This record gives sequence, C-alpha cells and structure tokens, in this order.
Amino acid sequence: MLASAVTCLAELGWTGSTVTVVAEHAGVSRGAAQHHFPTREDLFTAAVEYVAEERSRALRELPTPASPHAAVETLVALYTGPLFRAALHLWVAASNEPQLGPRVTALEARIGRETHRMAVELLGVDERRPGVRETVQGLLDMARGLGLANLLTDDSPRRARVVTQWASLVEAGLGD
Repeated sequence: MLASAVTCLAELGWTGSTVTVVAEHAGVSRGAAQHHFPTREDLFTAAVEYVAEERSRALRELPTPASPHAAVETLVALYTGPLFRAALHLWVAASNEPQLGPRVTALEARIGRETHRMAVELLGVDERRPGVRETVQGLLDMARGLGLANLLTDDSPRRARVVTQWASLVEAGLGD
C-alpha cells in the first residue's frame, strides 16, 4: 500500500493521488486502505516516511564509495528518483494544506538530518573540522537542485558533468 502511494504521488501528483486511486493501484479495497490510514494525509506521510527509511537502510548497507565521485553520485541519486518526486509533491501539498504542513515539516527535518549524517559517513569526513558541515550541506543542496532540474526533462548528460565538478570541489574542500 505504501509503495503504491509513493508511486501514485510521483506519477499523478497530490490532486491525482486519492485514497481510492492508491487502493486500486495496490489491489486493496478503499475500506481496507482507510482502516490502516484514516486520512489521506496519514497515508502519504507514512508512505514517504516508509520509503525514506528504506532509502536510509539501503544507504547504510552500501560499502564506502571508492572515490569522492562515487559518493557524490550516490548522494545525487537520492534526489533524482521517485522518492524525491513524491516528496516534492507532498511539500507542495503541505504548503496549501494546513493539516499536512506540520507533519511534512517534521518528517522532512528528520529526513534531512539523516541524509546529512549519511552524507558525512559516505564521504568519510570529520564534521568537527571547520567548513566540513557547510561543504556537505552545499553538496546536498546542489543535489536537490539537480533533482529539481531533472523533474521536467532528462537532465543526465548535464548532471554527469556537474557531479564530476562537484566531486572535485568536495575532494579539494574535504580532503586532509
């Protein structure tokens, strides 16, 4: 059910992703869906959180990337997949839905902290060093921007060049 909610949100946006649509996609009745998720907001908040947890688990299981370039590629991939697209739709909906806003804000703050922590681990850097925290956050902000650019068109050729350049900057800025 949660995976179907994320797929629907990424493909249909907030307005097209009703509980009925998600239940159909998941192959369950609307009543069964509402039994587990009383409101639409409960369903989509849980779905994005579920996939974010799966993403975190998968990243924790990755071996340390062989190079700064591989680490930057891994981090950028977080923002170019269906989870980011679904989260973006949820952010837009939260900006207009008062009952959804606080839930999404809290969820995104937690996910942001976890992503930052994972980035520090993937890059193998010491955040106590001056400028490291800001460099890692700049990398994540850049990755988010690449994810936004990828929403409308396949931006992979340009993205590959940007990732190469950022990997060089990260290596220079975070190296010993």
